[in-house]
Amino acid sequence: MHKLLASAYKEFLLLTRDIGGLAVLFIMPLLLVITITLIQDNSFKTIKQNKIPIIVVDNDQGEVSQNILENLKTSDLFELSEQTNEKLVEELVQNGEYQLAIVIPENLSKDLNAKVSENVDGILAKFGVEKETFPSKKLELIAKEVKLYFDPATQFSFRNSIKSGIAQMVSKIETQSIYAAFQEQITDDPNEKIFETDSFISFKEIIPNGDSEALIPNSSQHNIPAWSLFAIFFIILPLSINMVNEKNQGTFIRLRTHPVSYATVLGGKTMVFLAVALTQFAFMLLVGIYLFPVLGLPTLDVSGRLPLLFVVAFFAGLAAVGLGLLLGTIAKSQEQSAPFGATFVVILAAIGGVWVPVFAMPKFMQTLSKLSPMNWGLEAFYDVFLRNVGLSELIPEITLLFLFFVATTVIAIVYHNRKNAV
Repeated sequence: MHKLLASAYKEFLLLTRDIGGLAVLFIMPLLLVITITLIQDNSFKTIKQNKIPIIVVDNDQGEVSQNILENLKTSDLFELSEQTNEKLVEELVQNGEYQLAIVIPENLSKDLNAKVSENVDGILAKFGVEKETFPSKKLELIAKEVKLYFDPATQFSFRNSIKSGIAQMVSKIETQSIYAAFQEQITDDPNEKIFETDSFISFKEIIPNGDSEALIPNSSQHNIPAWSLFAIFFIILPLSINMVNEKNQGTFIRLRTHPVSYATVLGGKTMVFLAVALTQFAFMLLVGIYLFPVLGLPTLDVSGRLPLLFVVAFFAGLAAVGLGLLLGTIAKSQEQSAPFGATFVVILAAIGGVWVPVFAMPKFMQTLSKLSPMNWGLEAFYDVFLRNVGLSELIPEITLLFLFFVATTVIAIVYHNRKNAV
């Protein structure tokens, strides 16, 4: 035990003397999580709170177009402007001044009412209702086209959601026109309500959460776990670089002259850098709890979750330390350890769901993501933050993280012993 503590103390001294390394370990992750959360939270607000400016050209000036305009004005999504020149509107959207323009065609109300009346008259004629009053010749009406101009920079998902919303709005207007035409033909009393036009089917959003109060995920609960993991795994850089420096400076050769096993040396490094990982995570939580509200971001709610959160952080830190020990053992120079370590962490983060949700990846990448220790840690954090699970439900993920630590550490010890065997 004394040798292990002495090894840990040596690592502590090396770490505290490296001011730049400490900045990378603690300041960089905090700045990263604040920046990313601010950007993502503002993106959410753009959709949910801030209205999107759109411009409309109403060439119809009829009942249907007025209905469309009223629906757009009462929507929580859009801030409406009107214009008469379609060419000018196209240029405004092309230049990025508006994300969307809607051009309503001429005679939309007139032709829609005529088409609906013709269809209703035809249906009633089949039942022999006032057949002599119906025209024998069908009207030659051209299908109308509502034009949607999108800013070239808008995302494909945004375009699809807008097109779906506009199509739903127009479909509702058409349905109401059909009901109105039937009402006009069937009864002479305009106040008599024969057809109920209100929607019979509605949608209710429910987030399954057992018997607990429903919890709506926010940007803090997504970003704190994700970028905490990124910061924790980034410790493989200073850890591996320290190990490479010790080999190049002859420290390892001096250690071999003492009755200290390589496992003891790695144990000291594990203790120090695991403490670093937990300290990083604690700082991340403090930022989410106290700094985020000051910046106008959602407060991170950790009530009743702290023990489980630190359990996940502990095993994620072990996995990161194991990877750093393996890299530091194999690498022969800083030129090998630093670029490879940084790139490998980025790859693990990318395939692990830190940047892009796993469900949005192709099938092959979704399968590949299951091999990333960051994905195991991220799923465990989400289980705690968003699914209110207990320790038993976390066992699969934390077991994988622990086995990853054991495997990488054993490989590092075996590789070192075989390479330095006399």
